[in-house]
Amino acid sequence: MARDLTPALKRCRYLGIEPSVLGLTKKPSIRQPKRARKLSEYALQLKEKQKAKFIYGVLEAQFYNYFKKILKQPGIKGENLLIMLERRLDNVMFRLGYGRTRAESRQLVLHNHILVNGKKVNIPSYIMSAGDTIEIREKSRSSTRFDDILARTQHYAVPAWLRADVNAWQGEVVTLPTRDQIDVPINETLIVELYSK
Repeated sequence: MARDLTPALKRCRYLGIEPSVLGLTKKPSIRQPKRARKLSEYALQLKEKQKAKFIYGVLEAQFYNYFKKILKQPGIKGENLLIMLERRLDNVMFRLGYGRTRAESRQLVLHNHILVNGKKVNIPSYIMSAGDTIEIREKSRSSTRFDDILARTQHYAVPAWLRADVNAWQGEVVTLPTRDQIDVPINETLIVELYSK
């Protein structure tokens, strides 16, 4: 399985992302800003795509496959792309507060700690639908790791399109998200323009 091993804070600094978007609490070191070059139109579009891939932890081939899927859907292409990325199982876990970061949520899914609609699912890219439920497996609930995660994520605000029941170790996708409910700093129209060339 391919992985991006670039240090997260260094990548955040390069892409101009706050580490809190990823769920990180560390702050990047402050450096004297270099004299910024004016970026070309292509460079701006490429940077937005790199931002989206980095935030959601998706590599190029999978990201392009998502783009091809949304071309067949009605509606605004850029918004549909972000909505599809938000509906990934690892992202839904992160949004519900069952992982401090998307990477940790992905690991929990891969290690068979999660049930979706009562069935074991270990695919982080599984696309959730409205009405789907997530729960932590009974065996995993006694783990101190989950107690630690829930203690650290209890202040996370759960988006309106999700419902979390921390006491029952469950969550539900109430409706599909809309663009104004997605708080990632991405200009999705630039990504669509890049792929449309």
